[in-house]
Amino acid sequence: MKAGIAFMIAAIVPLALTSAKLRAQDIPGIEICTVEKTMERRTSCLQSNVDFLQKTITKLTGDYQQRLDAANRQIEVLKAAAASLQKTVNDLQAGQKQMAEDLKKKADATPAKDGAK
Repeated sequence: MKAGIAFMIAAIVPLALTSAKLRAQDIPGIEICTVEKTMERRTSCLQSNVDFLQKTITKLTGDYQQRLDAANRQIEVLKAAAASLQKTVNDLQAGQKQMAEDLKKKADATPAKDGAK
């Protein structure tokens, strides 16, 4: 029983200290500006929100542009691979067609030789 209480205290104390540190810091983010009494503080709060949103949008735009660029590069690589594979398929089909024609000519020529004997 005492070990369980000691464990709970050991787990809760660091969490309490961490949350106290977090409350003391000014973490950028969206704030509720309607609680501010004076117009200057409310305006400052709203400007802070606007700044935060603009920074977030700029960061996300850059991140997604990098993802788009990477996807476009990958698409180009895949297009080149598909073109290469299509050429290979066309070459194989042409070879198969040529082989079929050669076998047909050989089959047509073989009975003529047998008939000549």
